[in-house]
This record gives sequence, C-alpha cells and structure tokens, in this order.
Amino acid sequence: MSQQVEQFFENLWNDYIKLTPSAAKVHQVLGQGRDIINDHVAFRTFNLAPVRLETLAAHFEAMGYKACGDYKFEAKRLVAKHYEHADPTLPKIFISELLVEEFSPELQDIVKQLVAQIDPASVTTPEFMYSGTHWQISSNDYERLLEESEYAAWMAAFGFRANHFTVNVNHLPDYESLEQVNQTLKNAGFRLNTSGGEIKGSPEVYLEQSSTLADHTAVRFSDMEKVIPSCFYEFAKRYEIAPDKLYTGFVAASADKIFESTDARSASTAD
Repeated sequence: MSQQVEQFFENLWNDYIKLTPSAAKVHQVLGQGRDIINDHVAFRTFNLAPVRLETLAAHFEAMGYKACGDYKFEAKRLVAKHYEHADPTLPKIFISELLVEEFSPELQDIVKQLVAQIDPASVTTPEFMYSGTHWQISSNDYERLLEESEYAAWMAAFGFRANHFTVNVNHLPDYESLEQVNQTLKNAGFRLNTSGGEIKGSPEVYLEQSSTLADHTAVRFSDMEKVIPSCFYEFAKRYEIAPDKLYTGFVAASADKIFESTDARSASTAD
C-alpha cells in the first residue's frame, strides 16, 4: 500500500512540475538538495456528478486518509474539506468544489457541457487525480468563465491535477520563520502573492501561509493557444495548539486569498 501511495504522489508531483517548473527551482533554493516535506496538496473540482468532492476524496480514503475539516468560501461560492493521514510525512489533502448552481445560467451551461464529456469510468481510478482535462473548450468560453469565476476558468483550462503543493516550513532546515522563507524566495527572483498581505494568517490562528504567483503556461483551446496562469507553490508554518501538538486545520480567510495565486487578472497586473 505504502509503495502505491508513494508512487501516486510521485506521479502527481511530476504532472504538477510540468505546469509549474518554478516549483522545482523552489525545491533547489529552499531544500539545497535535501528532501522537502509537503504540508498539503490542493485539488479543485465542480459539485457535479461524477466529479463531486466526495467522489474524488474516496481515492484518498482508500489510501488511509480521514476527513478532518469543512470550510465554506462565501464570496467565491466554494466549499472544501481537508483530509489527514496517520503517517505525518504524507501531505494533508485539501479538496474544494465550486457550487455551480450559484452562478449564472451561462456559466452553469458551460461547466455542465465540460463535465458531460468525462467518462465516468475514468473517475474510478486514482490516476484520475492527475489526468488533466477531459474536454474541449474554446478560448471564448474560457474568457466567459473567467469573468464570473477564476476558479471555474482554471478548472476548464487545467482539469484534474494538483492546483498546488505546499512546503512544510516547520520541517524546513535552516528556516525559523515564514518571513525568512519569503525573503529567500524574493532574493532568488520569485514573485509572491500579496493579496491580503504576503503572509496570510498569524500565530494567533495557529497557521501562517504564503505562496508564489502561478507560473504561466501555454494552453491549447479548441480554437487557439493562450498563455495563462497555471499552478503555484505554497508555504505553510503551523503553530502549537497544545504542547507538542501542531494545528493541522486550515483558516478559511487565509485560504480565500491563497486561491488568488492563480488569478489571471491579478497575475497580469503584478509584474
């Protein structure tokens, strides 16, 4: 089982760095050749069968993960859950889903057309979690989604794969604080997400998070190719909620701003 799980995360990481080459550079800068432990991996989906959050989560539950927390993002019209494994070296899993019915009929139609193209049988294997898109979409439809929901547009362009991995700063040798991590990254030329401040959260909520801005990559739409924001890398430092017990949950207000690391509008104006 553990070898299977290890292989799954290796395949997931390899798919992720194809779209996020900067993540491999982050590893070199922060890890200096040593292993880096990932705090969590995040996935996005729609609340439509056959790709509802619970269906995707079943892959992780089969690997020994258990549901631990529920979150709601009112402004972005999302809900999310996080899952933890008994093995603390395995990353937590954060899965969010778009509440499609809360958007315009136009967005709902586009998303339903995308999901209708998925073969339900493909969703039943763990490989689905790094299988990318299962549909064709025009650049026009992508732009229409983007007007209403950056999240929906990202899903339409990239499909099912890790939206981001997250460095566990507590296990990072040579670093005491998230500020030091951020400074090292900026010195190395990385651009950070400043929405809600460079560091989201605080020791008072037992979690601090920061992230790079998403890399840009060429995506082939049905009518043309466009260069758009892909995935990003996050950094998390956790604080003790009791002696020798770190907080393992997430803070919705911080996660809300982390979602904006892939925002096509803020990313293009942040140069």
